[in-house]
Amino acid sequence: MPITRRGLGLAAAATGLAVPALAQSEPIRIGWLAALTGPSSAPAVGFNRGVMYAAEAINGAGGVKGRKVEIITRDTQGDPTKAVNATQEMISQLRVHAIWGPTNSGESLAVTAIMARAKMPNIHPCVVDSLIDPAKYPNAFRIAPSNTQWDDAVRGYTLNIAKVKKVAVIGDTTGYGVSAANASATAFQKDGAEVVYKANIDATQPDMTPDMLRARNAGAQAIIIWSVSTGMIARLLNTRANMGWDVPFIGHPALASGEIGALIDKPANWEKVYAIGYKSCSYDASGKLPPRNEELLQRLQGKVNLHDTLLWWVACGIDAVDLVAKAVEATGSVTKEAITGHWNGLKDYPGYFGEYSFTATDHNGYPVKDVVMSAASSGKNGTFALAPGYG
Repeated sequence: MPITRRGLGLAAAATGLAVPALAQSEPIRIGWLAALTGPSSAPAVGFNRGVMYAAEAINGAGGVKGRKVEIITRDTQGDPTKAVNATQEMISQLRVHAIWGPTNSGESLAVTAIMARAKMPNIHPCVVDSLIDPAKYPNAFRIAPSNTQWDDAVRGYTLNIAKVKKVAVIGDTTGYGVSAANASATAFQKDGAEVVYKANIDATQPDMTPDMLRARNAGAQAIIIWSVSTGMIARLLNTRANMGWDVPFIGHPALASGEIGALIDKPANWEKVYAIGYKSCSYDASGKLPPRNEELLQRLQGKVNLHDTLLWWVACGIDAVDLVAKAVEATGSVTKEAITGHWNGLKDYPGYFGEYSFTATDHNGYPVKDVVMSAASSGKNGTFALAPGYG
C-alpha cells in the first residue's frame, strides 16, 4: 500500500522520527509565456536565453533553500488567444508559483486580468502603460520601462537632438503596435511636431514601398518605428535604401536586433537607425560596459549566444527568474502572498538590466534616467554605443 503524507506523519509520531518537510523540497515553478515563434519572436528568444541561464545557474548552485527552479514554458506565438489558454493552464493545472511574461503587450492585455483574478504573481517587460495598475492588478509588476518612458526617450531624441519637426509614425497591426503608434503620434503633436504620415502595417506585408512613398511624399524627416517584427523593420530599411532616401529611423529596441543584420540587403542599410537602449547595456569609448554587466558579459561568453540578440533581453530574463528566486529565499515561502509582498518592498534591487524599486502603490520598477537611444548598427555582444548627439 502506498505511504500517504498522513500515514508518514503517523509512523513518524509512533517511532519518534522527524517528518521530512516534503513541501520544502517542492520545486519553484515559474511559468514562462514566451512568443518563441512567429513574427514577433525576436525579444522572447533573447529573454529565453537569459531565463535558461538563470535557472541553470541557480540549480547548479543547489537551488533556493533546497528547492530547484523549474521553468514551464509555453510558446504563445505572439497570439493573445494562445496566451490566454497557456495562462489558464498554468494557473489551474500546472499550479505555477509565479508567471514571467508575456513579452508582447497585445498578449499581456489579454491575460493580465486573468492573473489578477487568480492573484498570480506576474513579472513582465510589456510597455503599454495600462498594464500596470496596483489597484486593478496588485500582482503585476513591470521590470522594463513603460511605453511612456520609451516614447519620451524617442521623442526627446528626435526633437531635441536630431532637430526633426516632421515625422512619420509607423507601427505594426498587433495590439502593441496600434496603441504605441497612437500614443507616439499624440505626444509628438502635443510637443509641437507635425505627424505628416501615420500607419499600422501588417508585419507579413512583403512590399513596404507604398507606405514609404507616402511618408516621403508627405515630407517626413524621420520615421518613428513601433514594432518588434524584425522582418518588417528590415523590409522598411531595404525599401529606404532602394528609394535612395536618407531619412533616419528612430524608435523601438527591435531596430537594433541582431536578426536585422541577416535580413538587410547590405550593411549600409542599417545606418542612421537609432533604437531605444539602456545605460546598463551601453558601452563607453573604450568598449566597456558598466562594471556589473561587464562581469556578466564575461560569464556569458561561450554559454549564451549574444550575436543575434540584445543583452538587455538576456539580462531582463535573468532578472525575472532571480526576482522570483529571491522572493522565495527571503520569505521561505512560495505562496502568492509571500512573493507579491516581497516585491512590494524592493528598493534599488541590483538587477543586470536595471535597479528595480517597487511599492504597494507603484509597480513600475525601471529607473527613468537609464533609458537612452543607441546607434542600432553599433552592436557587439548585444550591446551598443550611444546614438550621436549625447553629451
